[in-house]
Amino acid sequence: MSDDLQRVRVEYLGEHRFRASNQAGFALNTDGGDPAKDLKPMEILLAALGGCTGIDVVDIMRKKRTPLARYRIEIEGVRALDHPRRFLTITVRHVGSGPDVTEAAFQHAVGLSHERYCSVSASLSATVRAEIHLEPWSGPSGA
Repeated sequence: MSDDLQRVRVEYLGEHRFRASNQAGFALNTDGGDPAKDLKPMEILLAALGGCTGIDVVDIMRKKRTPLARYRIEIEGVRALDHPRRFLTITVRHVGSGPDVTEAAFQHAVGLSHERYCSVSASLSATVRAEIHLEPWSGPSGA
C-alpha cells in the first residue's frame, strides 16, 4: 500500500488570520485573534475529528442497514494552560437516532470509527516534522 499525499496551502491574511486551501480550491479561514472572526486552529482540529468520525459512523450504520435519520457530534477539548497548550482530553459525544437504530449498533459503529477507521483520531499522536524554506525578499506584502 502506498502513502496518500495530501496538500494544503495556508496563506497569511494579516493579524492572526490565515486562509487554508486545498488543491481543489476549497478554502476556510482560521483566526487566532481574540476575539476571533473565524474558527480558531484548535477548534478546526476538533471539527476535523468530528467530521472524520461522523463520516465513518454514517457509512458503518448504512452498511448495517440501520441508517441514522438524525445525527450530530458534540466535541469538547480541555487544553493545557502552559504552552504548547495541547489538548489534554477530548470528549466526542455522538448523538443520533433513526427508526431501526439500536444502542448496540450505534455504539459498535462509533467504536469502530474511533479505534480503527478515523484517520484524524489516529493522527492526534502522529509525529510532526517541521521544515522551513526562506524565499528571497521581493518587496512589501499585501497583508
